[in-house]
Amino acid sequence: MYRPIGMIPAMPTPLNEDESINFSGYEKLINHLIDGGVHCLLAGGSTGEYSMMSTEERKEVLKAAVDYADGRVPIMAGTSEHRLNETIELTKYAEEIGADCALIITPYYMQTSEEGIKNYYEQVAKATNIGIVIYHYPGATNVTLTPEFIAELSEIEGIVGVKNTTDQEHTCKAIALTKDNEGFSVLTGSEHLILPTLAVGGDGATGIIHNLVPDQIVEMYDLFKNKKDIDGALKINQRLLPLYDYVEAEPVPGPIKAGLDLIGLEGGNVRDPLVEASNELKEKMRETLNRLDYKLNI
Repeated sequence: MYRPIGMIPAMPTPLNEDESINFSGYEKLINHLIDGGVHCLLAGGSTGEYSMMSTEERKEVLKAAVDYADGRVPIMAGTSEHRLNETIELTKYAEEIGADCALIITPYYMQTSEEGIKNYYEQVAKATNIGIVIYHYPGATNVTLTPEFIAELSEIEGIVGVKNTTDQEHTCKAIALTKDNEGFSVLTGSEHLILPTLAVGGDGATGIIHNLVPDQIVEMYDLFKNKKDIDGALKINQRLLPLYDYVEAEPVPGPIKAGLDLIGLEGGNVRDPLVEASNELKEKMRETLNRLDYKLNI
């Protein structure tokens, strides 16, 4: 069963002015990321505006990602729903079309107990034959899984990892408690924590910045993880620090879509009530990308 590792972009979904899906722009983005050397693609996640889409649209986005990638890299499919049965249905669909694993956020809003959360993941894992990645994002859900509970969930057959979008101390503990489980990955969901996570034995990162500078993010990973060139990795990380800030300085995914527009891809619109990046932020991103020698479109 596929276990996600490496640099994994959380892809935005390009939208036209009428908020319909721009599939041509989506294909260009996917080719850009694969050409940049990324190790996997996350389709239909939070950055992809899944919560603003109908189930049919979500299926279209996932199918397009699988088709456009065409086996060149694995696909992690965002299949979270509020109801268990709907999560299972969408996860089965992801499996059927050829996705390699599914990212599923913890139950939230109508909160449950640890027993309820464990049962939720157990039921999805039992009903499907695709690897399940836990999406732990307490800043958005107000649901916190302790490192000890993540370690417990990691023992469920079919659970292959966690996207841990929280602080570094928590991530360090989760890594320490699951390090002997060879079938389980700990990925950070925070740009600033990519190198710290790798340094303590983490397996990679799912991030927004990957969409904009995939080649540099992959080079940083390769220098640190494979070539053991810590200084080289640190230099790249230092150069990218402003972009780490900018892609989440305003509501996601407005900033990353603006950045993609700047480099000649088609980030496009966001769906109401989400907002586009401010002109001030766009100018900061333009200046930083210029310093990084990116050829800008506008």
